[in-house]
Parts: sequence; C-alpha cells; structure tokens
Amino acid sequence: MRKITVLGLSAAGMFLLSTAALVLAGLHDKLAPADVIVVPGNTILPDGTPSPRLQARLDVALKQFQEHRAPRILVSGATGKEGFDEAASMARYLQSRGVPASAIVEDNQGWTTDDTARNAATLMHQHGWRTAMVATQYFHVPRFRLALARAGIAVSGNVHAPYFELRDLYSVPRETVGYAVYYARP
Repeated sequence: MRKITVLGLSAAGMFLLSTAALVLAGLHDKLAPADVIVVPGNTILPDGTPSPRLQARLDVALKQFQEHRAPRILVSGATGKEGFDEAASMARYLQSRGVPASAIVEDNQGWTTDDTARNAATLMHQHGWRTAMVATQYFHVPRFRLALARAGIAVSGNVHAPYFELRDLYSVPRETVGYAVYYARP
C-alpha cells in the first residue's frame, strides 16, 4: 500500500511540475522577427464575431504586426458549431483594425492544432516563408510551437493572449496531457 501511495504522489507531483513548466513557458513571450504570425482559431459568437478569447489572440497578433515583427498574419480555423468560418471572421476583425487584406492569409481548414500546423507549413512553403511567430493562449503556446516545429516550421517567437478565465482551470491540465501526447508520438 505504501508503494502505491508513493507512486501516486510521485505521479501527481510530476504532473504538477509539468503543468507549472507549461504555464511558465506559455507566459514567457519571446519577441522575435518572423515571416508570419500564426493565430489558431477559437469560438465565434452567434453574431459572427470572435469570442473575447479569440479577440485577445488577434489583438496580441495585431500588436506584433503593428510593431513590425512580421509583415503578415495567418489566421486558421474551421466552421464551428456556430456555423461561421473562423478564419473569415478573424480576417474581418483584423481588417476592421487596420490590417490590409493583403497582409492576412486565411486557412479555413484548421480543425485542430495539428491541422493548423500542417496547413501553415504548406502555405509557408508555397510562399517561401521560413519563420513563424505563435499568438495564442498561454497554456496553448508550448503545444502549438511543438506542432509547428514538427510540421517543419522554424518558430522564431511567441506571444500569449492576455486573457484569463475560469475555463483555464480545465484547459491548463488538459494542455499538460495534450503536450505529453504530442511529444510522445512520432
């Protein structure tokens, strides 16, 4: 019984340490020039506009664009249960804030983090772009960086959306498991 308790406590401790490392890595922005800023999609509101969480991602990407860290923004998403094309909604949001349409690349097949990474890699290779900056929630930064790297993209930097909500209590441990699964698979 004692060995089981020690094993359980050790596993819980490792999980907590891994979760803390993931959070700290995601909160540590790395500002660097890139060919493109990649923003993964998220919920679209019933009126067709990005949710506050997604707006935060777009706003942090917009700031990097305005500070000339990258000349373009790739928005990726799919048509969610709300019935809206996330990428198109994201593009409209950025355009309404002054980003020229010519500086926005839309990927409307970004159903998952892996899909977004693969699609971004394809688009980047087609255009001869080599480096990407990640703009997403702090807890998603490490896994998204890993997915892009595995897709052959050099991730030069990352920024996290300064948006925190109660849902993070679920999302953070879920990402710890998600990162481990992404890391372990070939």
